[in-house]
Amino acid sequence: MAAGRRGTSLRLCATVFLLDMAFCKGFVEDLDESFKDNRKDDIWLVDFYAPWCGHCKKLEPIWNEVGLEMKSIGSPVKVGKMDATSYSSIASEFGVRGYPTIKLLKGDLAYNYRGPRTKDDIIEFAHRVSGALIRPLPSQQMFEHMQKRHRVFFVYIGGESPLKEKYIDAASELIVYTYFFSASEEVVPEYVTLKEMPAVLVFKDETYFVYDEYEDGDLSSWINRERFQNYLTMDGFLLYELGDTGKLVAIAVIDEKNTSIEHTRLKSIIQEVARDYRDQFHRDFQFGHMDGNDYINTLLMDELKVPTVVVLNTSNQQYFLLDRQIKNTKDMVQFINNILDGTVEAQGGDSILQRLKRIAFDAKSTIVSVFKSSPLMGCFLFGLPLGVISIMCYGIYTADTDGGYIEERYEVSTSEVESQEPTEESKEQEPRSGDVLVPTVQGPKDVLEKKKD
Repeated sequence: MAAGRRGTSLRLCATVFLLDMAFCKGFVEDLDESFKDNRKDDIWLVDFYAPWCGHCKKLEPIWNEVGLEMKSIGSPVKVGKMDATSYSSIASEFGVRGYPTIKLLKGDLAYNYRGPRTKDDIIEFAHRVSGALIRPLPSQQMFEHMQKRHRVFFVYIGGESPLKEKYIDAASELIVYTYFFSASEEVVPEYVTLKEMPAVLVFKDETYFVYDEYEDGDLSSWINRERFQNYLTMDGFLLYELGDTGKLVAIAVIDEKNTSIEHTRLKSIIQEVARDYRDQFHRDFQFGHMDGNDYINTLLMDELKVPTVVVLNTSNQQYFLLDRQIKNTKDMVQFINNILDGTVEAQGGDSILQRLKRIAFDAKSTIVSVFKSSPLMGCFLFGLPLGVISIMCYGIYTADTDGGYIEERYEVSTSEVESQEPTEESKEQEPRSGDVLVPTVQGPKDVLEKKKD
């Protein structure tokens, strides 16, 4: 009876799960060739996928949840998916080069999603990009609300100006990453001090920074550098994104499960430097910590001991290792200043030698990972080719040896034949029975020899 009940419960759970999946799928439209002509009247969030793609299959249930959530909150954004292998011409027109590719299509504009593939992050991207490019902040209450809601956002303050045109251009390019607002000077909080108008500000880390064209250069580049919080929990995806900023990244590599003083102390020191020296370093440095050293070891092609501090230049793959023991914030600040003035030697880079080293390292890592995950598969993948090559080498070697032996035998047999030729000729000169014998005429030399005998 108990077993029967458990079986019934399992079947019921499976049925509910399948119904739930089918229900979610109902809010994601399967798109075909007609989508190209009918899409411009609506805003679409589209997943371009391939049926054989593992990442696409992993995204599918998340994508169904996105469709359900967008429908339930009454969003004007429609959610769809398209098999890019079946409709390759349409996918190519939208610039699809890999799978899965997520794009928000609004009129003639197409925005790529490059963030984490989670439901909340995808929905937040859809809300940000589908709305106005630059959103007005009409009151101080609205301004304070945006500060509570967004960790990083940009604000243009002032009227029409060339700076505003640059701000609009930057927003059209970088809206996929962050929010852009506009406000009047009266709306800005009292603690904000502006030396001149108009101005562009970034609000983050409970403070603000003002764009300075002389010190910060191009506005779009400055926004791209400042769109991150000053201190972050690092991972591989975030380090990839930071590569476009041109900043150096100071990372405390720790084991978050280890609560020893050494691990917590290094993390606290990096946090203090990021907070207390932000005015001094925020233009050149990004700060954070990373749990574990696996990714860093792969990036540096080296084995780092945990805990430690490493400074990465993600734009050219150089890195800096500690040249001293970090006991306090002062030591860390001195280490950073030494990097800036060139006292600390950079390692790594993207030279030809480093690229060759990377190829060898990646090959070794692949082989090791295959053998660790599946020893039998590793033996088959790498043992079979080695076995074939060994057999080929053995065959070539033995073929050369046999050939020499045959050639030697041939030479010997030829010499034997040549030695036997006079005998055969003499045999041919012997008289056969029935033939008339013709006496041979002896020369003088023959006669003398007979006399001696």
